[in-house]
Amino acid sequence: MRLSRRTLLKLKNKNKKLKPNKYRRCKREALRGTVKGTLERPRLSVYRSNENIYAQIIDDTTSKTLLTCSTLDRSIRLTLVTGRTCDASRLIGEKLAELSLKKNITKIVFDRGPYLYHGRIKALADGARAGGLKF
Repeated sequence: MRLSRRTLLKLKNKNKKLKPNKYRRCKREALRGTVKGTLERPRLSVYRSNENIYAQIIDDTTSKTLLTCSTLDRSIRLTLVTGRTCDASRLIGEKLAELSLKKNITKIVFDRGPYLYHGRIKALADGARAGGLKF
């Protein structure tokens, strides 16, 4: 179910047709239609929960996950007190950039999913840029 931005906003404001989870899924699918990852520029997908943050680098042409990194990784978990801060997100971005540079991935497409480019999502992107990735 692919809806235009105007329709999504109308449905959100009316709140009669779509429930919040379904609205979030439609919003994510609308963004996913414009963001595609290739072998030259894979997609950096971000998932944020209340406790942790997860990031994956995905090649959409072959539907393969090339790299993953999260606040649950053992090496990162030892240095963090909690995974719900912007500092943790920035550290994840830097670690992901370090791992991707080892695999010769320098250019990516950033997929923020249904989240606003703000707070922990922005901190992860800034960390990845500081680590050497180009968006």
